[in-house]
Amino acid sequence: MTKIAIEIVGWTGAGLFLLSYILVSTGRLQGQSRAYQWLNVIGAIGFVINSGWNGAYPSAAVNVIWAIIGVVTLWQLARKKDSSTSAM
Repeated sequence: MTKIAIEIVGWTGAGLFLLSYILVSTGRLQGQSRAYQWLNVIGAIGFVINSGWNGAYPSAAVNVIWAIIGVVTLWQLARKKDSSTSAM
C-alpha cells in the first residue's frame, strides 16, 4: 500500500511539473506567478518523496533545490506585494 501511495505522489508531482510547463509555454501563466511557483514547489516535493523512497538521491537532491527556489520566489513575491500595498 505504501509503495502505491509513493508512486501516486511521484506521478502527481510529474503531472504538476508538466502542467506548469504547459501553462507557461502557452502564456496562460507567467514564470513569476504564484500559481506557477506553487505548481513547481508541490511537484518538486512529490518528486523528492518518490525519488528518496526509491533511492534516486541525485533526483531527490535536485528537487529539494527546485522546491527551495520556488519557496524563495514565493517569499520574494509576497514581500514585493506587501511593500507595494504598504506604500499606498
